[in-house]
Formats: sequence, C-alpha cells, structure tokens
Amino acid sequence: MLHPLVTQLRFTRSEWLRALNGITAEEALRRLMPMNSIGWIVGHLAWQEQRYWLTYSQGQTPFPELNELVGNGRPATTPALSSMMTTWHAVTQQAEPLLNTIDTDKLASNITLGSWQTTVGSLLLRVNYHYWYHIGEIMAIRQLLDHTGLPDFVGDIDNQAPYRPE
Repeated sequence: MLHPLVTQLRFTRSEWLRALNGITAEEALRRLMPMNSIGWIVGHLAWQEQRYWLTYSQGQTPFPELNELVGNGRPATTPALSSMMTTWHAVTQQAEPLLNTIDTDKLASNITLGSWQTTVGSLLLRVNYHYWYHIGEIMAIRQLLDHTGLPDFVGDIDNQAPYRPE
C-alpha cells in the first residue's frame, strides 16, 4: 500500500494544479514584485522534485537547465508557462516509480545532498510544504491580477487523501 505521505504529496500536487487552472501564458510571465512569476514557480517546483527524486536519489538529471533557470538562489527569470508545465509533468512522472517504493524504512533512511545530510522523510515533507507555500503565492498573484472565482479552501482531502495510519 502507498505510504500516506506519498498520498499527501499527490494530493498536494493536485491542489497546486487547481491553483494554476485559468492562468494565461501572458499572466504566467508577469512578475509582480517582489514575487516571482508563475512560470518561474512552476519550473522551480519541477527543479526541486528533479533534485530530490531524480538527481540525488537516482543519479539522473534529465533537465539540467532547471538548475540555472529556476534553481534556488539563482537570478529571477520569467520562463514560459507551457515549457515549465511540460517539464514539471515529465519530472513528476519520472519520480513516480521511486515514490511508489517509499515505505517507513525508506523515509527514515539518510540521504546526502551535496554537503547537506537529511532523511528521505524530511525531503518528502519539505516538498509538500514547499508546494503549499507556492500555492499561496500563486493565489496572491491571481488576486492581484483580478481573477475571480478562485478556490478559497483546500479541496476534497476527505476523499482524495484522508488521514490513515501507516
């Protein structure tokens, strides 16, 4: 059975996609200071998932350009939403086989990212929380762009990712 934290990540991704629903290509390029553009946010989350689940966990970096374009601490960019969404879908699809193998023992295992050592479980939590941070940022940008009818609460967690013990 899939570990509950992986189920939560998948639910979080679906909520993130819901937050992006209705963004135009032009809007995704806008940078409302001091926030990043929505195109950057999409690429940045693809970068993080690639970094954790592909590069450090499996030695694969299928989209090395993400490191310079949207990596943490890099200069601000405004990449196109369509290319970043395509990349995000590819990265998350490639991460799925690994995520499907995560169990309690794997969550407790150590992983080294450069000079930083942590656990797989902490990485999974970090990714989940990072998505929620950027969901809030996306919703703030959409409000500033005068979008209406926006989601105003977490979606159907009771049916899609309810609490369950391990």
